[in-house]
Amino acid sequence: RVEVAACEAMEGPTAEELDAIRAATFTVEAVNEREKLTDHDMAAFVDVLSESAGRAGRWIHFGLTSSDVLDTALALQLATAGEIVLAGTRELRAALIERAREHRDTLCVGRTHGVHAEPTSFGVKLAGQAAVGAISGAVGTYAATSPDFERRVLDRLGLTAEPVSTQVVARDRHAELLQAIALAGAGLERFATEVRHLQRTEVREVEEPFRAGQKGSSAMPHKRNPIVSERICGIARLLRGYAQAGVENVALWHERDISHSSVERVALPDATILLDYAQHLAIRVVRGMTVHADRMRANLEATHGALYSQRALLALVERDRSRDEAYRIVQEAAQQAWDTGTPFRELLAAAAPELDLDAIFDPGAFVRHAGEIVDRLDALEREGAATST
Repeated sequence: RVEVAACEAMEGPTAEELDAIRAATFTVEAVNEREKLTDHDMAAFVDVLSESAGRAGRWIHFGLTSSDVLDTALALQLATAGEIVLAGTRELRAALIERAREHRDTLCVGRTHGVHAEPTSFGVKLAGQAAVGAISGAVGTYAATSPDFERRVLDRLGLTAEPVSTQVVARDRHAELLQAIALAGAGLERFATEVRHLQRTEVREVEEPFRAGQKGSSAMPHKRNPIVSERICGIARLLRGYAQAGVENVALWHERDISHSSVERVALPDATILLDYAQHLAIRVVRGMTVHADRMRANLEATHGALYSQRALLALVERDRSRDEAYRIVQEAAQQAWDTGTPFRELLAAAAPELDLDAIFDPGAFVRHAGEIVDRLDALEREGAATST
């Protein structure tokens, strides 16, 4: 569906070619067999699908990379799965609500620590499964207070009542918070990992701030290590651990126990403090990092021009070569450039003299949409400003 949609959205294919592309087929067996040659699952799939479409197959995967198709296809799969899961969830919720109403006045024992406490309603038990402070008394029945009392107290505190509580707020809310914190930490870790990679001696495109008087190593004076980014990565590991602890806290006995208490007394404050600290570390890195644009330019030449291979591939396809033929021509030249240090442009000129090399090796093609992409940040900035006010 993704490959067909991409072809339908581009200008190159004719109506007849689109019909052939829509009719293209593949089998898992054929893809697996092709993968023995390509050693690349997505490339094997594209090859089989392209061959199925005949001459029109040259447009399949045109301008795309593997993750474009895989990630988009994954989104389609998740959307389909989500519809199935949500349908089951709605059905379960509806059933619980129906039975909770049926047993609203059905008295049963409430328990804390696994021991009988005070009676409760079985309907309330079921409602708690279907369903943010709680001041509802023992086992959540308001026997000694009232819902109105709860509202008045929580209004003073600026809180919202738990719709159906037992004696404690359901711990899935806290688990959700810890998971959100862990996810935020993972985002910071992603950034920090990038800085760490870019600060490697062989790359040296970005460096963390290094203060006057700071020492990178007790033994080697030349060292400047990405210690702040490494610290962020370590914190992210802790945050994921706290998220796991939060999930473990969800399943309490009956109306309550306190097995969650000792956990969240550590996890909740530590996680929030650590995330705040990690964010400040990241701000420090962002504001103070050194960007070596000259090293970035130099590293662009590390492949001797082979990074223009996709543009060469597409140019050959546009010149009526089959995708596989074009791929093999470009692959051979690119790998020779990589292995021997011969400029890829020279090798490509010899292998495919019909190509417009100036157009292929135009670096401006890679950044022609950069302004539009960066301008999208304006909306995020406005949204952030609106939120802060």
